[in-house]
Amino acid sequence: MNNKEEMDSIKVILTGATGMVGEGVLLECLENPNVSEVLSVSRKPSGKKHAKLKEYIIPDFLEIDLLDENLRGYDAVFFCAGISSLGMNEEDYTKITYDTTLHFAKAVLNQNPDMVFNYVSGASTDKTESGKMMWARVKGKTENTLRKLGFRSEYNFRPGFMKPVEGQENIKWFFKPLIWIFPRILPSKSLTLHEVGKAMINAVQKGYPTSTLEIKDIKNLAI
Repeated sequence: MNNKEEMDSIKVILTGATGMVGEGVLLECLENPNVSEVLSVSRKPSGKKHAKLKEYIIPDFLEIDLLDENLRGYDAVFFCAGISSLGMNEEDYTKITYDTTLHFAKAVLNQNPDMVFNYVSGASTDKTESGKMMWARVKGKTENTLRKLGFRSEYNFRPGFMKPVEGQENIKWFFKPLIWIFPRILPSKSLTLHEVGKAMINAVQKGYPTSTLEIKDIKNLAI
């Protein structure tokens, strides 16, 4: 982006719109005047209708053509797709978390060599790739490899507890009791999906000194 007009209006590719994080970030993007278009790339329709929103349904991200021209013409990716490691072995979790993300990243970079890639990682991600927690090692490997691909900028978002935004539908039943309790008990470990979405937009428009954004960084960037 080389001029003010481009900086004031960005086009975003978003994944994970049918999950809690992705839906929250999507709603922020649709309401934010600095986002002019959102392409939701997902395995199934989001159910959302909006003048800014386009949808591209792909059942398997690993089958995306690395030269897919449907992904051309965007300023940033907000990669919010993900899965819990609960009950998964490392091989399967790596395929979904690492292989899928990297394949998608290469496809969008081929079409948009000057774009920004924002990846939703997680608090306590292990950048050494050698710790005891399997999910943290895999997330760390994903962060490290994304950073080397050659995006204009690549940011790893490591949020903690995320409070949904108004109007969200994709919220697991077991999560709902925590929405009001957790932020009051541990406010320093909590933020809102409004803040996550706003910080992602600002990362594209303003940049940030570090590529790894912990909770306090996300809050600062959302201002």
